[in-house]
Amino acid sequence: MRFTEHELTAALAGAAKVVVAGDRRLRKRGIGADTAWEQLDRYQRFKILDALGEQILPVLVALPDVDVAPGTRAAYDDAVVAEIVAGLAKPGRGRLRRAVEVRARTALVQAALAAIPPRLDPDALLADES
Repeated sequence: MRFTEHELTAALAGAAKVVVAGDRRLRKRGIGADTAWEQLDRYQRFKILDALGEQILPVLVALPDVDVAPGTRAAYDDAVVAEIVAGLAKPGRGRLRRAVEVRARTALVQAALAAIPPRLDPDALLADES
């Protein structure tokens, strides 16, 4: 799938916020994902984004092309994402560990896809001069 740089950045940031929000200590204190993300320094954010980029970006690029109507997001079924994740996973792992890895990475990719902003209508970007 062809995503813009902005869409990929938003996808990674959305997945990173999901990962940060999964911290049990933050949930106990009642801190939301956005607040927790803002409390991290730039280097901590970089480490999270770098690790997630290695897991999510190859899957996003390998997704099949679909026509995305203006005002909507690209949406993929879990089975399609899981198939691509399984194809990109490193061989040599146990069957159970591989299954857990595929499910976790599929959930991350779906979180990333949900964070992508709706596509804009390219024709609406130009002002009508007539």
